[in-house]
Amino acid sequence: MKSILITGAAGFLGSHLCDRFIKDGFRVLGMDNLITGSLKNIEHLFGHPHFEFIKHDVSKYIHVIGELHYILHFASPASPIDYLKIPIQTLKVGSLGIHNCLGLARAKGARLLIASTSEVYGDPTVHPQPESYWGNVNPVGPRGVYDEAKRFQEAMTMAYHTYHGLETRIVRIFNTYGPRMRLNDGRVLPAFIGQALRGEDLTIFGDGSQTRSFCYVDDLIEGIVRLLFSDHAEPVNIGNPDEITIAQFAEEIIALTGTTQKVIYKDLPVDDPKQRQPDITKARALLNWEPKIDRAEGLKRTYAYFKSLTEEELRQTEHHNFDNYIQK
Repeated sequence: MKSILITGAAGFLGSHLCDRFIKDGFRVLGMDNLITGSLKNIEHLFGHPHFEFIKHDVSKYIHVIGELHYILHFASPASPIDYLKIPIQTLKVGSLGIHNCLGLARAKGARLLIASTSEVYGDPTVHPQPESYWGNVNPVGPRGVYDEAKRFQEAMTMAYHTYHGLETRIVRIFNTYGPRMRLNDGRVLPAFIGQALRGEDLTIFGDGSQTRSFCYVDDLIEGIVRLLFSDHAEPVNIGNPDEITIAQFAEEIIALTGTTQKVIYKDLPVDDPKQRQPDITKARALLNWEPKIDRAEGLKRTYAYFKSLTEEELRQTEHHNFDNYIQK
């Protein structure tokens, strides 16, 4: 039985990866310090004979007993509210954390896949964004701690690949949504749905003309798995190229939820990307991958998940100050 370590295992994407690799017959070690993750996301795996959870901060030395064949480094604050609140930890997990994971991969002879992000492209001047685009990032802006942590993570990973011959993979993840997102994480989709469920007005930052491209989580996980088992070491975009403006997206959420609340507009945060759309030519050619679940179906599944939350969980986000978040 092959063994895989998934860092950030209690997070949104990490927990779905744990499910996928358990289903595929792997021994899964899930690691998380729970700074933004939740054990609720993986509690259904507790007691499974092939799953083990380790509470640990990957910014500190990582020790794993026995064989290890694959490592997926998904530990990182990933929402604007989180990395604005814990900027130092965000930088450390993308620098010290990846260094520790790379060292472990080298010691075990394991293949390592890292979760990078479309944020490496910053506020892009090229549209859609291909992997060859170097980006337009402000390293000292409010988003810089996340953007530069991920850019450094890519550079460190490629250094180990070229210098040590380590088997590495880099996935650049575009906006992804689905069950297990946190309502109060500051991203536009849970923010809109949370506001609709609480009977609040939907808040748009800027004039709503900025665009995003939303990929359902099941499609993303499939792309990640295919990349892990490919022989391609360069970065690959995984996301849904179906682009939509934030204003149009707000109207879709209103129609989906049936809310009678209005849309209100506030100032656009600093360095908020005006456009975000993946060029997935490489993923199609190398991985034979493209998204299968359209936004209408994905939103229906996601809304059902959020509606299943308790009133207490909804109230936890009720007084959150969304004025300070950066819409992602």
